[in-house]
Amino acid sequence: MIRRLTCLTALTVLAAAAQAAAGAHAAPAQLADWPHIKSAVAQDARLEARIRQIVAGMTLEQKVGQMTQPEIKTATPDDVRKYYLGSVLNGGGSWPKGNKYATPADWVALADAYYDASMATDMATKIPVIWGIDAMHGNSNVHGATLFPHNIGLGAARDTKRIGEMAQAVAQAVRATGINWVFAPTLAVVRDDRWGRTYESFSEDPQIVRDYAGAYVRGLQGSLTGDANVVATAKHYIGDGGTDQGKDRGVNRATQKEMINIHGAGYVTALQAGAQTVMASYNSWHDAAAGKDYGKMHGNGELLTQVLKQKMGFDGFVVTDWNGIAEVPGCSNDSCPQAINAGIDMVMVPDDWKKFIANTVAQVKDGRIPMARIDDAVTRILRVKLRANLQKPSASAHAGKPEAMQARELARKLVQESLVLLKNDGGTLPLARGKKLLVVGKSADNMANQAGGWTLTWQGTDNKNSDFPNADTILAGIRAAAGDRVTYSADGQGVNVADFDAVIAVIGEGPYAEGDGDIGPAANLRHSARYPEDLAVLKTVAGKGRPVVTVFVSGRPLYVNDLLNLSDSFVAAWLPGSEGKGVADVLLRGADGKVNAPFSGRLSFSWPKTVCQAPLNVGDRNYAPLFAYGYGLKYGKAATVGKLAEDRGAEGCGKTNAFPVFNQSDRASFPLFVQSGGERVALGADLNATYKLPTLAVETAQVNTQQDAKKVTWTGPGFIEAKGSAPRALPAWATEQGAVTFDTIVSAAPQGPVQLGLGGATVDLSGEFARIAGKGKQTVKVPLACFQGADLARVDNPFRITAQGGLVAAFTNIQIVGGAAADPAALRCAH
Repeated sequence: MIRRLTCLTALTVLAAAAQAAAGAHAAPAQLADWPHIKSAVAQDARLEARIRQIVAGMTLEQKVGQMTQPEIKTATPDDVRKYYLGSVLNGGGSWPKGNKYATPADWVALADAYYDASMATDMATKIPVIWGIDAMHGNSNVHGATLFPHNIGLGAARDTKRIGEMAQAVAQAVRATGINWVFAPTLAVVRDDRWGRTYESFSEDPQIVRDYAGAYVRGLQGSLTGDANVVATAKHYIGDGGTDQGKDRGVNRATQKEMINIHGAGYVTALQAGAQTVMASYNSWHDAAAGKDYGKMHGNGELLTQVLKQKMGFDGFVVTDWNGIAEVPGCSNDSCPQAINAGIDMVMVPDDWKKFIANTVAQVKDGRIPMARIDDAVTRILRVKLRANLQKPSASAHAGKPEAMQARELARKLVQESLVLLKNDGGTLPLARGKKLLVVGKSADNMANQAGGWTLTWQGTDNKNSDFPNADTILAGIRAAAGDRVTYSADGQGVNVADFDAVIAVIGEGPYAEGDGDIGPAANLRHSARYPEDLAVLKTVAGKGRPVVTVFVSGRPLYVNDLLNLSDSFVAAWLPGSEGKGVADVLLRGADGKVNAPFSGRLSFSWPKTVCQAPLNVGDRNYAPLFAYGYGLKYGKAATVGKLAEDRGAEGCGKTNAFPVFNQSDRASFPLFVQSGGERVALGADLNATYKLPTLAVETAQVNTQQDAKKVTWTGPGFIEAKGSAPRALPAWATEQGAVTFDTIVSAAPQGPVQLGLGGATVDLSGEFARIAGKGKQTVKVPLACFQGADLARVDNPFRITAQGGLVAAFTNIQIVGGAAADPAALRCAH
């Protein structure tokens, strides 16, 4: 007991010292109002006169075309010519001709085709098209590009100079593919790490975000007209990192002072550096302290126009997020005068852009959108394009060159700087190169896990090691340093640990992006609850007389006390990207026996002590993390973490009466399967995948948000079901007047019986599916009481839709919801 108290006291003192050191820099004075910004890119009178002349000579259709940004999957170069499209984009997992392995030359060829089309319109003055891309941590949607650590790791590195250098490298890599606009940097200041986009944030500390924002924008944009410069985007405006319970697209409840000084911090330096575009955020803002509800950001005229454009002086253009206008009440993907009137200048409307153009033209003609607002939007778009002096993509000296996408040494150095040593009891690290090493864990030789979301595909899933030709896994890095003295076993089974000098376990989260990465209210921060295989592999190798070094790959801090207790050393590696050798550089001594690369990373996010310690941010009242903001051990400085208390609780941290079956933040609760004609297929995490069975087909679709649903087409008997690995009891709070609920869009009515099954019991939904066919999104609620004979204490398949044919329906947000049976919209039982 005395030893344990001593260890914990030492840890607490060290954490406090780190926190004090981290806060030693001078923070800017707290602002009472939004500041006016002087941009590094000043207005030019001659350019403004030219813009006025161009706008005066444009038709309404040409102006609305300039305001429209479709996806390359749905808009051809000839569409750019015919509809005067001002921009195109490619989403995550979208490539020229749908080819994941498209070369830089392939990308440039398509970019040239779009450019040539934009210069072949019948407009009096030709306006070049601008192509935007999510280059999130390198040119990360392009095969073969260097992948830098995600922002959360960069925040731990505390290296503003190298952030600027990285941004320069990213800009050059993007120009190598002919693209000239990057949707970065992300300036979110995350307050609740349950948010699935936490890794896109540099820090919970607005000062780090503020420091990095300007350097990042300057690195991307340079002189704006340079051969390796791109237009930057400050996003997502504003408050996306502060939503209640970390819910993507949720409600930020900050006060105005907090919104200005926390969530607005990065925008000050980004706009000072000359950021030319700002992307609106999905979230809404409800200032409860002031009793003011601002609503969704995409429709918020006070924030988009009065604050951003007038008070802060931003003269570039505001672009929406993917189908972001549909977030505004009363709007849809193809129509939203409220958003344009609020200050949106360019609308990202990936699929429904033709309808959007027609609707917007009609709304101007009938007076719902003033022509002055259209002219202002087009003026801003032209201002950015002319400032950037957009040329034919292939004219860049870097165009089509694979080598221009490489910056591996810089990325490797940033990996070294991003690693945070949380525990090093007994001075286990650094390891001598002569040691015989056993490497275990699912993430040691897995580039998808190592790179995370926004990598080749949107969610970062459906990637294999061979998809990364210019990369090293962490295992490859260790082998390069230690040679043939390294043995790898993913699960550690069947290996005698005593045959080795030390064990390195590389474990952590799988890849995810927005929506899918959220930890919902029914879950908590305990990593082992979501990834039990990691706990299992550590139990296999720990306590065998050999030191265990754990490298934890994750997109956020998580509750890992059980994993820490099984580890002698523990390293937070975040999402390091393509350069796994950067991890080995720090773990292993050099050939001369000296430290090869030191640990220098410090936590940019506080590390939780309990499974529900969220929100957790430095400066909070009663702030008591396990590892404080700024914590990070160094070689040569002794500190002992010791044995930590463990919590194996499975209760969720949020307020909910819903037991998730399948939705964006809980897709793994009950994996989905389809079956027909004797064939059974698991619907994996690949959102681009389609499945064809004898009598049904499945594709990814949208019901509420991007790619959140599975659309099933029945041509004969078959079913889709959520099936767990073992029966489990439904919680009492979900079964009390509970109902099975799901969101659906029924595109074609069934041509035969449709049954909803739960736990072996079924309910006939033929009439309900026929009734809602063709009526858009619907929420179906079926009381649990209707499932006669179902054992709610042993449920392994809480959802199964069986149809005989003719039915086309998309499904998402499948839950068991307590109290939903009492909802007037709930179905009535037939018995």
